[in-house]
Amino acid sequence: MAVKLRLKRMGAKKAPRYRIVAADSRFPRDGRDIETIGWINPTTEPETVFVDAEKAMKWLNNGAQPSDTVRNILSRQGIMKQFHEEKLARKKK
Repeated sequence: MAVKLRLKRMGAKKAPRYRIVAADSRFPRDGRDIETIGWINPTTEPETVFVDAEKAMKWLNNGAQPSDTVRNILSRQGIMKQFHEEKLARKKK
């Protein structure tokens, strides 16, 4: 099962809210997900973002591939940098 970290659209018409979820890559965009790891509200100024870093790290360490948008969100939160530093530290051991 190929797991992806991606956005799931929620909210009303013209008022989007997104959840950052871990989902099987074969499921539809707004279909079943495995676990919710955060959310983003792009309608506020500035946009409101919450990401559970522990859950995100767990999924990244287990091989989940983030979509381009989720990768950018995780980078802005500092999670991708933390993931790469941990990965390098494991290789050095």
